[in-house]
Amino acid sequence: MTITTPDVRRAASVDRSLKLIAAGATEGASCAPELAAGPWEFDAGPAGYGPGASMGDVIPTGSPRQGALPEAYRLASDDELHARIRAAKATLGDRVVVLGHFYQRDEVVEHADFVGDSFQLANAALTRPDAEAIVFCGVHFMAETADLLSRPEQAVILPNLAAGCSMADMADESSVEECWEQLAEVYGDLDAVDATGRVPVVPVTYMNSSAALKGFVGRHGGIVCTSSNARVVLEQAFERGQRVLFFPDQHLGRNTAKAMGVPLERMPMWNPRKPLGGNSADELAEARVLLWHGFCSVHKRFTVDQIAAARASHPGVQVIVHPECPMPVVDAADAAGSTDFIVKAIQAAPAGSTFAIGTEINLVQRLAAEHPEHEIFCLDPVVCPCSTMYRIHPGYLAWVLEELVAGRVVNRIQVPADVAEPARVALERMLAAKPPAPTTAPVGA
Repeated sequence: MTITTPDVRRAASVDRSLKLIAAGATEGASCAPELAAGPWEFDAGPAGYGPGASMGDVIPTGSPRQGALPEAYRLASDDELHARIRAAKATLGDRVVVLGHFYQRDEVVEHADFVGDSFQLANAALTRPDAEAIVFCGVHFMAETADLLSRPEQAVILPNLAAGCSMADMADESSVEECWEQLAEVYGDLDAVDATGRVPVVPVTYMNSSAALKGFVGRHGGIVCTSSNARVVLEQAFERGQRVLFFPDQHLGRNTAKAMGVPLERMPMWNPRKPLGGNSADELAEARVLLWHGFCSVHKRFTVDQIAAARASHPGVQVIVHPECPMPVVDAADAAGSTDFIVKAIQAAPAGSTFAIGTEINLVQRLAAEHPEHEIFCLDPVVCPCSTMYRIHPGYLAWVLEELVAGRVVNRIQVPADVAEPARVALERMLAAKPPAPTTAPVGA
């Protein structure tokens, strides 16, 4: 996706929308007026994810913090920051590659060499093996994945270390290890196979998780999944195990397993703060999928009422949501799929189509700006971007690039070797679990 003109960039800019709303210059509402400020305003404050969808989530103790951004970048105008970024990139040339996630603000995306979802971007970095630095404009787990897949001598840089992910943080290694121990008490030896050659439980972690958890599933015969290949991964896991432990996102796990015919009563929730996750031994014995008590705060905002309102005000609207949305929302939508699925569905639709999209607002506004032949709007009328994606700002991008020009690497993300080895095993299993080729037919056709 490439935004080519200033008018399109202005239309796509969530930052501009938020500032207009804060100034009372346009109709609309945001979930936090603080979103109109620079993200550096929150770097020195109390630990937290910052304003936006995750602002109410509790951040774990010891989460990465970002040091103060130098004043020159905080005070620079937008035009000056864009000029400095372009100049630094021109100086560095092929020595650097900039990756921009679909959910990044457009003021960052316009400088990206590649735009996509987390795994697309990690793979895109592999096409630049001669780059000395990979600047990942996304969140922490994405930079970790890029580090796992890149060459050891390549430096992976996260422009703002405070750009974490509240969903990824909802499942930490110690809690998952404790869960695994409790499951062994219920199921017995977790490496023992039954008469059909299956183990009691196979761990599956969503891509939106830490490298430590990817390493955990790698050590225990598990696999990483994406929103695109989750069904294929679960099918493979059921071939090797009697049941699956799925973390950290309950909604992707539930929506995927339900579509495969797994009854809801055989998908108990695992609450890491309760013994046996809040379940009885009998409930666990009957389980097919154990769902971790985690969620995406962006996608949790979408509701069935919003879908009903969209259908009432836009007859014929096609509703597409991300599978991280709650099950009733996915059931009420016309289609659910990954960010790449959403992009391709809109690209393939006949001119004049109307779409209500249930995913992060930066992607939705960008799609609306890039496809004026359609009417595209976000299901949630309140402008509420991903708190942590929004911590990346052109000021931070200019800073890390100019540091590279000066010969200094800042904000490098490195996965320890003892974690990286099993995590790569889990990622390789994920790569082998290829989803069916996506349809190019318009949604609802």
